[in-house]
Amino acid sequence: MTYDRRLVEHLLPAVWDAEAAYGIRNPQAPDADMPKGTVDKKAAGTLFAHLADIRRGWATAPLSMGERQALVLRFGADLADEESGALQGVTDRAVRYRCERGIGKLAAHLNGTDYVDSYDDLEGAA
Repeated sequence: MTYDRRLVEHLLPAVWDAEAAYGIRNPQAPDADMPKGTVDKKAAGTLFAHLADIRRGWATAPLSMGERQALVLRFGADLADEESGALQGVTDRAVRYRCERGIGKLAAHLNGTDYVDSYDDLEGAA
């Protein structure tokens, strides 16, 4: 299974809070009110492997200091962009940009691919 932005954002709080894993719903598991629901048996037990991967990826991903700070403040401390920006000395828009790039870099790192920044393409066309 490949890591996409949605999955990385879903799992990222567990990097700083080990107990967050108990509140994370496995996307491949059936709803609790559907006892006879079926699951994809190949992907049903991957939640804890994903949690281990995300923790390892956080330690080894090529993130800038600003991206790391923005991700910690959003997903670790659950701060709003305005508060996070005040702590980092940047605007809330810069915080959102740092989070977006950080999540993209982390997903690419977990997939073993190079991160392609779509903003670089826009700057070259202008």
